[in-house]
Amino acid sequence: MRKATICILALLALSAVGARAIPSGQSMNAQQGTAASADKTAPSYDMKAQAIVDLQQMQKKYVDLAQALPADKYNWRPEPGVRSVSELFLHVAGANYGFPTMMTGTAPAPGYKREGFEKSTTDKAQIIEQLNRSFAYAIAAVQNMTNADFAKPEKKLGPDANDGDVIYLMVMHGHEHLGQSIAYARMNGVTPPWTEEAQKKEGKGATN
Repeated sequence: MRKATICILALLALSAVGARAIPSGQSMNAQQGTAASADKTAPSYDMKAQAIVDLQQMQKKYVDLAQALPADKYNWRPEPGVRSVSELFLHVAGANYGFPTMMTGTAPAPGYKREGFEKSTTDKAQIIEQLNRSFAYAIAAVQNMTNADFAKPEKKLGPDANDGDVIYLMVMHGHEHLGQSIAYARMNGVTPPWTEEAQKKEGKGATN
């Protein structure tokens, strides 16, 4: 949670520095602001719909990977001090539970306790259940938002932060650790199921 807040604050700080670095463009910025406020064109990018699609696709890939990895590999870690397979999956689940609560008015997921969550279990079935529950919670949080909610200010995260920033960071966090999860699977001799399926359709054997 602290890392997400720091990321938001850092991005906002960079934006503020960039804005102050060009004082000579103040009149141009004012003109652009006027033009932007007069522009009633519908946005070409629907952040709500895209975030839901991304989360749904990630849920399937995470669960497919978790199911493909043997239960005896859930304690495996690439080296000491690095998250194990079980800790990585639970870290992703914990983030799915945690990010939405950064938005004012979002109720915490029932039964979720952040403290010690990543090390709470190494049981394969329980971890898969947590992945499914956490993605369902995150997707529901986005579905319950209106398009206007994405611009709702979250002053506690920074002077210009809004709920759209929270959703963006949650989706990016999921994508980041999906790559790590794929690497973990391959290091344990497991080809991602979607890759294996594509190779079979092409008439090739599955390879790492």
